[in-house]
Amino acid sequence: MPDCLFCGIAAGLIPATLVVDGKRTVAFRDLNPQAPTHVLVVPKEHYPNVAALAAAGDGLLDELVTVAREVAEAEGIEPTGYRIVFNTGQHGGQTVGHVHAHLLGGRPMTWPPG
Repeated sequence: MPDCLFCGIAAGLIPATLVVDGKRTVAFRDLNPQAPTHVLVVPKEHYPNVAALAAAGDGLLDELVTVAREVAEAEGIEPTGYRIVFNTGQHGGQTVGHVHAHLLGGRPMTWPPG
């Protein structure tokens, strides 16, 4: 999608601090981190949200979660725990219309946040 921020990052057209650049996914540091480790994991192919990605049924949703786990291990947050969040739609807090997993860790994740 030509106007999609995350498509531009995945294509290397928009700069980002990459953590992983894989065949079908890319992971990069969030510009407004909500935790000491806050990495976004996105598919290189455009899907508007996690529901559309799940409906595609090609294993890419599994791959996003696997990459998030691998990043958690590489960042050293796997032993103490981490959170993977998919925001879907306006009421779900999704602000970029390209599916992305937030990997958050490095501090206790309380609910409700704050």
